[in-house]
Amino acid sequence: MCGRLSQHRTAVEYLKALGCEVPLADALDSTPIGRYNVAPGTRVPILYRQPDGLHLQPVTWGYAPFWAQGKRPPAINARMETAASSRFFRGIWTSGRALVAADGWYEWKKDAKNPKRKQPYFIRLKSGEPMFFAAMARRPEGESAEPGNDGFVIITAATDTGLLDIHDRRPLVLPPDVAREWLDPDLPSERAEELLRYHGQPTEAFEWFPVNRAVGNVRNEGPDLIVPVSDPLL
Repeated sequence: MCGRLSQHRTAVEYLKALGCEVPLADALDSTPIGRYNVAPGTRVPILYRQPDGLHLQPVTWGYAPFWAQGKRPPAINARMETAASSRFFRGIWTSGRALVAADGWYEWKKDAKNPKRKQPYFIRLKSGEPMFFAAMARRPEGESAEPGNDGFVIITAATDTGLLDIHDRRPLVLPPDVAREWLDPDLPSERAEELLRYHGQPTEAFEWFPVNRAVGNVRNEGPDLIVPVSDPLL
């Protein structure tokens, strides 16, 4: 799963890594985003396309269709295996494809003998480059861009060798060329499913290491959270 991520570079750096030739419809802020402990329920800049170009706008992390609001908590992730077929995500599968640009994400490794003992790990690309999570969103539309009227989920896939020791699910990270195709509003649904199933970054592209348990508190922030620790619990 993905329940915490780091998004600390500038928007310019993320857009440069994506390499999208579609004109940007929004003004760019050259200030680093500077968030090392991004949690669900907060507003997170995401990338999506509309007729006037590419947008980078804050959207609430967490989504529920209108008919489910108040009946269950918003979802923060969507399983790749059912994202296209689930009634819950039907309203955003085709028209809501988006990307979350990030520098890495956190997972908590549990002690098999005592699940209450957990050690956070930070996962990033070995290349050090930004990564792009496949996402789906009910996107902001003018004055409706308020919490409760928008929301997004990160699509996750099953984890294989290596990362499986940390967690059995992980966000689906798309290489830049695949990420650009994912944003294409004319992309057929069948091709979108194919991108998710067969064209994500492999486990071998990532590295991971234990980090300070302070990341478990959403009020903690700063670059120290992504520094490896030498005395992990697990």
